[in-house]
Amino acid sequence: MKLILGLISMVVIIASCDTNKKQTQLPIVGTWQLVSATSTEKDSTTSTFNAKQKMIKIINQTHFAFLSHDLNNGKDSASAAFTAGGGTYTLADSVYTEHLDYFVDRQWENNKFEFVVKIVNDTLIQKGIEKVEKLGVDHIIIEKYKRVTN
Repeated sequence: MKLILGLISMVVIIASCDTNKKQTQLPIVGTWQLVSATSTEKDSTTSTFNAKQKMIKIINQTHFAFLSHDLNNGKDSASAAFTAGGGTYTLADSVYTEHLDYFVDRQWENNKFEFVVKIVNDTLIQKGIEKVEKLGVDHIIIEKYKRVTN
């Protein structure tokens, strides 16, 4: 009996010492809805948030995905839109790095985007540089998301 209890104790101790375990619940994990966005290129900052669209970002322990579509159900061809993308990410302290594996515009794929993130209550703020040389994209973005709770 002592041998069995000793073995169980050892298994529990070894399992609790596993430093390679992924954190099961990161504060960034969840579903987030975009509420504001800006882009700064050189000395010009513009809002890139479109109130006629809805965008969510879904983040789990290893991957992220974002989906955006117009709120007019595609009925107005001038404003009909759908965007989607995703991939893996890393999070080290406040440095959140997206590795974009999938995107509706394939020229954005296989790029890495590094952001500084801050979470205050139910708001996620991410700021960083989007740079895709082959497209001539090089700007600073700031996006604010609210946690979706329903």
